[in-house]
Amino acid sequence: MTNQVPLKSGDNMTNQVPLKSKESLIQAVKFTLLSLSAGLIEVVSFILLERLTSLPYDYKHIISIVLSVLWNFTLNRRYTFKSANNIPIAMIKVALFYVVFIPLTAWLGQLASNNNINDYLIKIPTMLLNFVGEFIWWKFVVFRGSENTNKLAQEKADQSEQSAD
Repeated sequence: MTNQVPLKSGDNMTNQVPLKSKESLIQAVKFTLLSLSAGLIEVVSFILLERLTSLPYDYKHIISIVLSVLWNFTLNRRYTFKSANNIPIAMIKVALFYVVFIPLTAWLGQLASNNNINDYLIKIPTMLLNFVGEFIWWKFVVFRGSENTNKLAQEKADQSEQSAD
């Protein structure tokens, strides 16, 4: 199980080298920063739904997560994982994570909300669990074998190659 960088322009994904630990750390930092923006989208949309609608917790939760995931997937696919993989297939893999995560956390959140636990106190640990689970799932399932294969990664590899010459 390795993260990979194309060796040269025109090489296919079978000629790749593992990411170094420094590159993996940078990847984790990028994921965290971009996920913070997605978290902001999730929080703001949840608060707006909380204040402007009478929807139950689970609906607010689902809507805010879907908005957040679409944003997060788009940015992290391009800038963190630099993946050129098939978008529909990658989105199906992302959806598989959320087929389990959303109903489980919506149900737990609704249980807590029905027992007079503040919705915001439910949302915060749910978001932290989502952040950790999403990174692991995306890195080792969604983008496995396709990291650093998009145009951005190729341009960086070409620049590095030119500097080395």
